[in-house]
This record gives sequence, C-alpha cells and structure tokens, in this order.
Amino acid sequence: MSENNEPKRPADPDPDKIRATQTPAGETEPLEDDAEFVTSLDTAGGAMRPSAVPVSAQSGTLPGEERPDSVLRQIFTGNGIVTILAVLLALILGGLLIASTDKVVAATSTYFFARPADFFAAVWSAATSSYVALFQGAVFNPRANAVSGQFAPLMETLTIATPLITAGLGVALAFRAGLFNIGAQGQIIMSGILAAWVGFALHLPVGLHLLLVLVAGVIGGAVWGGLVGVLKARTGAHEVIVTIMFNYIALYFLRYLLDTDLFQRPGETTPISPILDPSALYPQIFGSQYRLHLGFLLAIAATLFVSWLLNRSTIGFEFRAVGANPKAALTAGINVPRATILVMTMAGGLAGLAGVAQVAGTEKVLTDGVAATYGFDAITVALLGRSTPWGTFAAGILFGAFRAGAVQMQIQTGTPIDIVLVVQSLIVLFIAAPPLVRAIFGLNPRKKKAAPAGKSPKAATTGGAA
Repeated sequence: MSENNEPKRPADPDPDKIRATQTPAGETEPLEDDAEFVTSLDTAGGAMRPSAVPVSAQSGTLPGEERPDSVLRQIFTGNGIVTILAVLLALILGGLLIASTDKVVAATSTYFFARPADFFAAVWSAATSSYVALFQGAVFNPRANAVSGQFAPLMETLTIATPLITAGLGVALAFRAGLFNIGAQGQIIMSGILAAWVGFALHLPVGLHLLLVLVAGVIGGAVWGGLVGVLKARTGAHEVIVTIMFNYIALYFLRYLLDTDLFQRPGETTPISPILDPSALYPQIFGSQYRLHLGFLLAIAATLFVSWLLNRSTIGFEFRAVGANPKAALTAGINVPRATILVMTMAGGLAGLAGVAQVAGTEKVLTDGVAATYGFDAITVALLGRSTPWGTFAAGILFGAFRAGAVQMQIQTGTPIDIVLVVQSLIVLFIAAPPLVRAIFGLNPRKKKAAPAGKSPKAATTGGAA
C-alpha cells in the first residue's frame, strides 16, 4: 500500500520484451526471448513474487509451443483401439488366406486380367461366408429350430473360454510382476490330478464334495507354481526354463498315474480315470441342454479378484513395483523374494481353476489330454489382454469363440480349422508390434515441428528458467 492508501498498480511488462513480428501470411513468429517473457508474466513485470507453480507448468500453451493432440486423437492412438485394430487386421489377412484355399477364387484367378471383378467378388464371398459360419458356430445360429439351439453356440463359446480365462489370469498376474509363467500347462495338469482323485476316490455329501474338489485343484496348481517361485527366489533359476521343465514333469507324471490301479478305470486298458461322482461335478448353469457350468461364474469372480488385487491391495502394489523395477522395489523395502514366491503361487492357483473346470465341469474324467493346449493358449490370451484382468477376460472369450466356431466353419464352407490358428497367431504378432498397427492405419503420434534454423529451442530455455 502506498502512502495515500491507494493500491499500487503492478507495472506493465516491457513492450520491447513482448514484441512479435508478422510473417507475410499473417502468422505470428515465436518471441525472441520467451524465458524473459514468461518471467514477466509470472511476476507482473517485477511487481509480484514468482508463483509457486510457474506459468510454464500451468495449463495452456506458451508462445512457440505446439498445441497438444486432441482428445479424439489420443483415444485413437491408445492401447485399446490398437488392440481392436490388431484383431481387425488379423481378420483381414485371415480372410485372404481363406480365399486362397477356395476353389472359386482359384478358378477366377485364371482370367483375372479379363474380368478382375469376378476375382474380387469370389474373394469377398469366400471370406465373408467363412466368417459368417464362424459367427454362427460361436455366437448365434439363426438356422436352429428352437431358441435353445440358436444360443447353443454362445454357451459353447463361454464353456471353452472358462479355462482360457482362469489360466490366462495366472499368466497375466505373473507378467505384471515381471515373471514369465510358461508353466500354466503343468499347473492345470497337477490341478486336474488332485481334483479328479478327490472327485472319484472320495464319496462325500453334495456341496462338501465339490468344495473339496475345488480346494484340492487350486492347491495342486498353487503348489506347482509356488515351487517355481521358490526356485526363482532362492537359487535364481530362470522361471522360463523351470516352468517348461515342470510342464514335462507334470505330463509324464499324469501318464504314469493313469497306468496305475489308483487312477485307471477298472476294466479299461486305455489311460482314463473313473468318472467323478455327481456330487463332485460343477452344476450346469442353464440345465443339461448346455455344457456351461459353474466354472464360468468362478472365472468372473477370479477376474474381479485379480483386478482388486492389482489395483486396490498392498500386495498387488508390491507385485507391480517388483515387475517395474525389482532393484528399486528392494530399495523401497519390499521383500522381492517373498513377492516372487507369492505371485507364482497365486498364478498357479488361478491356473488350477482351469484344471478343476476341465475335470469337474467339462470332461468329468481325467485323461492325459486334460489340459489340451489351454496352458499354452493362456500365454496368448494374456498377451492379447495386455496382462490386465478384464482384457484377459475379453481375450479368453474371443479365443473361445474362435475354437467353438472353427468346427462349424469347416463343416459349412470346408475351410481348414488351422486357418483359425493362423488368425490367432496374427493377432499376437500385431499385438506385439503396436507401432506397426499404428503405421498401417495412419495413427502414429504427430511429430513435433523442428525449430527454425538459427534459433535455439524456446521450450528448453523456458524449462531451464522455470
């Protein structure tokens, strides 16, 4: 306040410091002294103290700066849209492969230069008819007589997706902790062994029997995964090598057991176990007309649990910290060996849910093919889901749809089932190369314009002054 009690007006910034020149096109060039201009704005020409948050760190753009990308562009260059475009691109290339196996396409290609329209029409017809058949075999079949038959493909898709989801969650959880759990196959097998034995060897009341089957299966997978964590934490053994070896151990151990009196069905020469007791089986959600069972609801519950674990719990934060930088996590006081053992144990338990779903829900017996290829497909599912719980859930349903619809596609159009495997492989390829997908669809982030020749970058000067 001045002597006459009138507020002192801040001095105006020096006009010489905020001069700008006009180009012939009418555009304003960058100011010659951005650092002094920013300081002048921040202090009102020297009449005020500098603010706690400099102008350069506040919202808006400074002279000479580029405007940030629009919200729409940020959405279309994000990971979610890149994943969708990767699937779309794989479907397009898969359609071309389907067309290459079509007889009509081969016939029209002989006179391509005479009538190219016939060739492209045949390619379109072959690809669309195959994908329509895939959809009808995986989601909805309008040709079925009853409503139950029309929705039967969707129920089959969810049934097949159930072990893919739970095993994929086990792989994804380990990925988030920086570990490569390639052993979901072995974890499913060990889970299936224990769950099946409890299911056919013990005769217990309804409810209790199924609960013990579930607990035994989860423990089997958790122990098999936890052993890998112990070896990793205590001896430094690489988890990839250990899990691959554990897969073989579990497989040959299963084959040995199926040749013993303890597991082989009486009167059978083939390696197959007795049928599990009805009290040990998952109840079917929509009745006996569909194979969809309680395991799918448990897969949803497992997804919710992993989402909470990673995003809301302290141990989940430790997992993510170890995955981001184990040395920094150790410096911060996190017990890295304990986190390694615990995350592999949980990952094995999640994969164990897939084994229980197989023996107590879908197959109802134990064979040497109890795990099929679910453990290896789970790696693909986790990669497609970008190791996020709900992304893995959606990827599991997508791959379940591919598996369920491939048979119908072959029956209706004669397209080989292996084409579906090629499409799945292409999806993983494009998911692993986001810059390639962005480049193909023209979604690469906007490049910054180079500074005019002879002038120093103003952003660097402003940052240094701030």
